[in-house]
Amino acid sequence: MEFRATDTSRLDWSGDVLAIGLFENEVDLGGDLGQLDEKLGGTLKELIEESDFQGKVDSSAATRVGGNSPIRKVVLVGLGAPDALTLEILRRGAAASGQSAKTLKGKVLGVSFPVCESPEATAGAIAEGLELALYQDNRFKSETNDKEIKVETVELLGLPGTETAIAQAQQICSGVFLARELVAAPANEVTPLTMATMAETLAGEYGLELEILEREDCEKLGMGAFLGVAQASDLPPKFIHLTYKPQGTPSRKLAIVGKGLTFDSGGLNLKPSGSGIEMMKMDMGGAAATFGAAKAIGQLKPDAEVHFISAVTENMISGRAMHPGDFLRASNGKTIEVNNTDAEGRLTLADALVFADRLGVDAIVDLATLTGACVVALGDDIAGLWSPDDNLAQQLETAALAAGEKFWRMPIEEKYFEGLKAIHADMKNTGPRAGGSITATLFLKQFVKDTAWAHMDIAGPVWTDKDKGYNTAGATGFGVRTLVNWVLGNS
Repeated sequence: MEFRATDTSRLDWSGDVLAIGLFENEVDLGGDLGQLDEKLGGTLKELIEESDFQGKVDSSAATRVGGNSPIRKVVLVGLGAPDALTLEILRRGAAASGQSAKTLKGKVLGVSFPVCESPEATAGAIAEGLELALYQDNRFKSETNDKEIKVETVELLGLPGTETAIAQAQQICSGVFLARELVAAPANEVTPLTMATMAETLAGEYGLELEILEREDCEKLGMGAFLGVAQASDLPPKFIHLTYKPQGTPSRKLAIVGKGLTFDSGGLNLKPSGSGIEMMKMDMGGAAATFGAAKAIGQLKPDAEVHFISAVTENMISGRAMHPGDFLRASNGKTIEVNNTDAEGRLTLADALVFADRLGVDAIVDLATLTGACVVALGDDIAGLWSPDDNLAQQLETAALAAGEKFWRMPIEEKYFEGLKAIHADMKNTGPRAGGSITATLFLKQFVKDTAWAHMDIAGPVWTDKDKGYNTAGATGFGVRTLVNWVLGNS
């Protein structure tokens, strides 16, 4: 899909589909909208009346234009009240425009939306919304509709000179697409081995440094928690460490750590039928977001140094599997009693966080599809955010707001750690049922010494069963855009 930023007005534009963003107070078609309606033979007024279009947020209406009009079809997109306009509303409006244009079989789409914040921010939001909404993943389908008419060209009207912002939005979306494809692919396609190969490809294409620790390397570093999870699988674990370094002295050094379970059977605490075990290919959603962010950062080239880390393995069952009741020793010397082998992600993250902490970075953020408890607390659309550092938490909340990704900061209730204490080890890997996402965070907190740190539980929004705005059904790539905004300093 090609984007063009043009100074052409909606009155002078011609093409297949024109998408017009309207505020609630504009449905009376004053000013140039009235002129456009007259030019289109009253089509806009008729569409508004017949569809009862009121310009409310997330509403739209579309129709064909009769006669010999230079515009074949029109889409009206509601933007709500003018004083409440945000980039996220533009992003969702652009998504609706793209989906309507696709339904209307339009190849050339013109988008006429008002400016929010700046022309550059507006163009970027529109490009993001369209790219994300029109993405399709047909890799595993034997037959696809190659004759389907798709949107090929998008012209952003009244936004000349915003090409750089559009290109940046497309680069960020390429990272989201990588994350979506990793999460969507089945566990017989995305394995620790293929994840390592993917990291090698990223390193080669975008000039990133790559370190892959094999099992023996992890043993030397004392990564007993990670290796305890990995020991049942026939596939070797891969500890992946990608690094982006800017030219010159970095403004800050950051680490992003993603949970990388390419499949989670639950181990000997086997997930039963009906538990969603068939969807445990997505238990590497944190790693997918991490490497999706790496792809985007490798293209955007900010002035920060960023380390992208994931301890990648499967959690399987075999004669070598860790038992409930086993003791594991993490790389910082802390001992863990495994009272549930299905709480394995936090074990892999433990050693990954110790590794990141020893890099001497300014801040660490980890992402994980960690707990069902977080989904129970916040639902499918909102991720949990925990951090003992108010400044870091604020940075991430602002970055997420700019991205349109929903996070809710949750409490770190230190007294809940009592539920994790073990008799003969330093801690257990799970606590009581109540407050399960909080005790999971307290567990992770034991493996970060002094570095500013935040934990994101993205178990809910990493997947959607139906289209939601610009998130197409399936893997969403959630977290990538928030991470990129954070690294770029858009927070």
